[in-house]
Amino acid sequence: MPPVIFRKGLDMKEAVASELAAAYHSKIVDAVREGGFTRQSGRLSIFLAREFGFCYGVDRAVDYAYQTRKRFPEKRVFLTGEIIHNPHVNDRLRAQGIRLLTDPGEDATTLGADDVVILPAFGVSIGELARLERQGCTLVDTTCGSVLNVWKNVRRYAQDGFTSVIHGKVAHEETRATASQATQFPGGQYLIVRDEREAAIVCDFIRHGGDANALIGHFGEAASPGFDPHRDLTRVGCANQTTMLMSESLTIGEMLRAAMTDRYGGADIAAHFRAFDTICSATQERQDAVVRLLDEQPLDLVVVIGGYNSSNTCNLARICADRVPTFHIADPGCLVSPVEIRHRPIGQPSTAAVAEAITHNWLPHGMLRVGLTAGASTPNNIVGEVIERLEALAQG
Repeated sequence: MPPVIFRKGLDMKEAVASELAAAYHSKIVDAVREGGFTRQSGRLSIFLAREFGFCYGVDRAVDYAYQTRKRFPEKRVFLTGEIIHNPHVNDRLRAQGIRLLTDPGEDATTLGADDVVILPAFGVSIGELARLERQGCTLVDTTCGSVLNVWKNVRRYAQDGFTSVIHGKVAHEETRATASQATQFPGGQYLIVRDEREAAIVCDFIRHGGDANALIGHFGEAASPGFDPHRDLTRVGCANQTTMLMSESLTIGEMLRAAMTDRYGGADIAAHFRAFDTICSATQERQDAVVRLLDEQPLDLVVVIGGYNSSNTCNLARICADRVPTFHIADPGCLVSPVEIRHRPIGQPSTAAVAEAITHNWLPHGMLRVGLTAGASTPNNIVGEVIERLEALAQG
């Protein structure tokens, strides 16, 4: 008998609505919105980006997790890993009795028909899903619709004999899940490029050929098993991890198009290159909103709130840091005092375990204009607590 899979909630939305509101709502954030996304307190002016925090996909995933716990109060409930990249949210789920299979001491081989497993917003790989189905677990699938859209295009590429070149981070759960979609078809291949520098290596091979072993050695596990650059880089289709920097994903697509045009000519480009818009709308909206904030307001600094392993939050910080002093913090506790702040160094890989930096004398004297935004996995209550903390420090 096939396992039960819930993909559209568990008919418990009303039952958990008040609990979710109590956990993640913020009256302060509501007030800032109603005040035109600005807030004045003494010498401090806070300017909040008009799109920030929980996106629809994250909100839905967290909602489904709470529904799952309510629907199955007597069963063991697991997550395959972090539901989203926010430690505050994941800790709250642990407090609900939802266990993360990536936590120390957990063993996925013990799962069986009496267990419930939640698939995170990032999705899971084809192999992991097949294993859970064989074990007979009840599954609750919270995979984001934007991720599913990328998967659809990657499967289409593989079916038509195109290699998926994926702009993403090889260690990221979403990118691993996306790459696996290509390999379920005979001959399906993928290559993951992290940035424009790695894309340039691929483009150079497309144009001029070269040492296939050297290219494979460079990319390692970022290339699919059996990947042959001479064979598999003659027809490519672009895809991306949905939380990457939009402008970089588009640039990489244009780099690949140009390389294919140089190699095969413009008249035959459709036979060698494909691209679809697989940028997550929520990611794009948050990036566009912070650019608009930077364009409209002369700011002294920007605070970006979100998990340190959150790709979309790291990219918001990158955008801001090019224009104004920027601090990526995980929570209000990082705002230690007016003279000390703990933060994640800008530009470090979001999948790396990077130690927090400490900056002193970070809060300027005199009238102060601070920009504020938050990644798509950051709930409003954390944003509100950061606003309160900023106001308290500015008065000190």
